[in-house]
Amino acid sequence: MVFRYWDQNRLDIELNARATVPDIGPFIRAYADESARMRKELSCQIGVKYGPSADERMDIFLPHKGRAPAPIFVFIHGGYWRLLDAADSSFMAHTFVERGACVIALNYGLAPQTSLEEIVRQCRAGLSYIWHHAEEFGGDRHFIHVCGSSAGGHLTGMMLAPDWHDKFNVPDNCVHSASPLSGLFDLEPVRLSHVNEWIGLDASVAQALSPLRHLPRRAVPLVVSYGESETFEFQRQSEVYAAACAARGCDVRLVMEDKSNHFDLPLRLMNPQSALTQAIWDVMGLA
Repeated sequence: MVFRYWDQNRLDIELNARATVPDIGPFIRAYADESARMRKELSCQIGVKYGPSADERMDIFLPHKGRAPAPIFVFIHGGYWRLLDAADSSFMAHTFVERGACVIALNYGLAPQTSLEEIVRQCRAGLSYIWHHAEEFGGDRHFIHVCGSSAGGHLTGMMLAPDWHDKFNVPDNCVHSASPLSGLFDLEPVRLSHVNEWIGLDASVAQALSPLRHLPRRAVPLVVSYGESETFEFQRQSEVYAAACAARGCDVRLVMEDKSNHFDLPLRLMNPQSALTQAIWDVMGLA
């Protein structure tokens, strides 16, 4: 057995989210098309630099006038750390801006050209930039909510991990609340699977970058979610992480979206009536 009671073939199946749908193309196009529509329809600042590399940038969707300072919704895209872009990641902007939030799509470098250690560092640098510059775009630094899907769910967990804040000159409560969607919180099975072909983890890095090994020390309000048709391992990881955070005192809401999959789950954020959107609004104070 390679991991738990699975052989290599079964482990690779469990971590192959793409195989749970007939074709990921329509979902990827929806991310891009709806995000492009948001850039046309909403007041925004595109490609705001937060670091020296071309990848270190963000798209900021400004809150409506009269609603500043607004709670900040930061979205970290998925793509197994090797696909997608901030340009594909603001499809929910209208739904959240209309409710009174500022929305930020955070970009980062992609594997294998960028290591996972550097990806985590970039996301933390981006969060630091948001905290320090929130007033400039009408955001409230005291109410930053971080959300991410799949690989972005993992990165959201790493924003909740302790012991990195001093290096980036931010307080340890810079994240007010968070919502990891379909996240990977234990990277040991990832290291043992086909995914390691492009993410290149060794055992020590897998442990150092596993949110399940670095749980939040504060009682952070959390919405943890996954789709109904996710593989067992994706569902298990979300449930184990939710339980571990709850044991630490976090107010955790576990939302399993009916009739949803790994790829359409983040699109539920476009729907004001979805259970996922309603739960996030509640922890952000937008309900």
